[in-house]
Amino acid sequence: MQTPRNLAQWALILLAAALTIMLMVLPLVLIFSKALGAGWELVAHNLADTDMRHAIRLTLLAAVITVPVNLVFGILLAWCVTRYEFRGRKLLTTFIDIPFAMSPVVAGLCYLIVYSIESRFGGWLYDQGIQLMFAWPGIVMVTIFVTCPYVARVLIPLMESQGSEEEEAALLLGASGWQTFRHVTLPNIKWALLYGVVITNARAVGEFGAVSVVSGAIRGQTLTLPLHVELLHQDYNTVGAFTAAGLLALLALVTLVLKSVMEWRQRRLLADTDTLSRPEQA
Repeated sequence: MQTPRNLAQWALILLAAALTIMLMVLPLVLIFSKALGAGWELVAHNLADTDMRHAIRLTLLAAVITVPVNLVFGILLAWCVTRYEFRGRKLLTTFIDIPFAMSPVVAGLCYLIVYSIESRFGGWLYDQGIQLMFAWPGIVMVTIFVTCPYVARVLIPLMESQGSEEEEAALLLGASGWQTFRHVTLPNIKWALLYGVVITNARAVGEFGAVSVVSGAIRGQTLTLPLHVELLHQDYNTVGAFTAAGLLALLALVTLVLKSVMEWRQRRLLADTDTLSRPEQA
C-alpha cells in the first residue's frame, strides 16, 4: 500500500469514488427516497398487503431452508477436498463452480425440464401428490443450486492453509471424529463459516432469474420479494415496488455490515495462522 503521489493517481482515485457513488450509492438512496417519499402511512399500507406479506414469508422460507442445507454441503465438500487425496478430486473441485459459470435462468430452465409435470419423473412425482415446479419446493431447489458454492469456496482455501496436523493429533489422542470436528476444526473455521452463511443468505434472499423460471409467478402463491417488486412495477404501484425493493436493500445493507465484520475476523485468523507457521518454517 502506498500514498498517491501525483495528480494522475489522485484523479484515478476520484474517478473510482465517483463511479462507486453513481453506480452503487445513488441507487440505494433513490430506493429509500421513493419508498418513503409518499409517507410512512403508505409504506405501512403496502407492507400490510396480503401479497406482500406472502412474498416476505416465501422469501424467508427459501432462505431458512437453503442456508442450513448449503452449510452442511459446504462443510462436507470442503472437508473431502482438503483432507483426502483421491482420483477425481480436482474434477469435484471444478464442479463446485458450475453455479458460478451457469446463468441462473438456464439453471431454472434445466430444473423445469427435469421436474415439471410434462417430464417423466416430474409427472410420476405429481401422480404421487408431489408438485415441485410452480410451487415453493421448486423455488427452494433452485435457490439451493445457485447458492451452493459459497460456503465451500470460503472454507476450502482456509482449511488448505491450516492443514490437518491438529486434527490428526486429536485423533491420535483418542478423540472421536465428531469430537475432533467440534473442538478442533470448528473453532478454526467458525468465522469463515459465518462469512459463507452471510453471503449465502444474501444471495438466497435476492435470487431472481432461476426463481422466476420455476415459480410460474403466481400472485399470492409463488412470488418471492424480487418477483413481487417486478409485479408491483408492472402494476404501476411505484411506492409498493420501492417498498419491497427497500426491504431487499435493507437486508443487503445488514449483510454488508456482517460481511465486513466476517472478512476482518477472517483476515485476523489468516494473519495469526501465518505468524504461528513462520517459526516452524524457519
